[in-house]
Amino acid sequence: MYRITLIPGDGIGPDITAATKMVLAASGVKIEWDEQVAGEEAIAGHGTPLPAEVIASIRKNGVALKGPLTTPVGTGFRSVNVALRKELDLYANLRPARTYPGVSSRFENVDLVVVRENTEDLYAGVEHMVGEDAAESIKIITRRGSERICRYAFEYARKNNRRKVTAVHKANIMKCTDGLFLAVAQDVARNYPDIEFEDRIVDNMCMQLVQKPELYDVLVAPNLYGDIISDLCAGLVGGLGFAPGANIGTAAAVFEPVHGSAPKYAGQDKANPTAMILSGVLMLRHLEEREAADRIEQALAAVIREGKTVTFDLGGMASGRQMAEAVVERMLRL
Repeated sequence: MYRITLIPGDGIGPDITAATKMVLAASGVKIEWDEQVAGEEAIAGHGTPLPAEVIASIRKNGVALKGPLTTPVGTGFRSVNVALRKELDLYANLRPARTYPGVSSRFENVDLVVVRENTEDLYAGVEHMVGEDAAESIKIITRRGSERICRYAFEYARKNNRRKVTAVHKANIMKCTDGLFLAVAQDVARNYPDIEFEDRIVDNMCMQLVQKPELYDVLVAPNLYGDIISDLCAGLVGGLGFAPGANIGTAAAVFEPVHGSAPKYAGQDKANPTAMILSGVLMLRHLEEREAADRIEQALAAVIREGKTVTFDLGGMASGRQMAEAVVERMLRL
């Protein structure tokens, strides 16, 4: 029995969370949910979108499944998601991108994983005004941060039978910061002779991904490049509605869909639950429940491929719950 923190989220979050809980329950993995409130709903009762109780729950349980959150204006948080990563030192952002037959895309057979450093670089937001007419942002890359994200990428590749890791950088221009990241990646790669290693300059990487994504496998990048490239990869496979995510640290891991909360669809059960379900799949694999995770992904892929019981964005008329029920029914046949 796993005790897992559950944050339904804002907007469509409760709908896609309910659908995902149904699918996870059908997998046979026993889960006790510790439900917590964060985001807009938490403001009224706690005066903050990220109550201390949420952090405490994740620290205690070690694993959380989270729906999309909206960060209200004027609360002091740039982003609830960023605050969670900082508080829990969730240094590794994992973003798989895979094509599923039945999803409209210009590409076929894409199967990429972006491993993004989650705590430093320009994305950390260390910036200030220089007088009235200039602004300065500080790019911080550390040996420790680079080493642990590169090691995570190689360990992930080895554990998941991936063939290659590509380090993404701009070391040709930023010779100190990105130069350090690349040098550390090269050092780490020497400890994994079974995994092919290469590096690509970030602008060239973007071009390569839209020309021949099949050449790439695991991409490891500093925070800002990883943020941009992971959305690019989501675009290759149909968009953010098919993009699961994980934020992983030494002591905790938070799994969540990458897309937003889409408040105009709140409570209507119209939203596609695919990214949330796939985030649950990532969570199960993190828990070493690989057989259950594979069954869910296979069933979901079959439902999408058939196209009969899918949501409106996939050309169907089903609600999110009905799509989840179809996945459960398909699981029973596997």
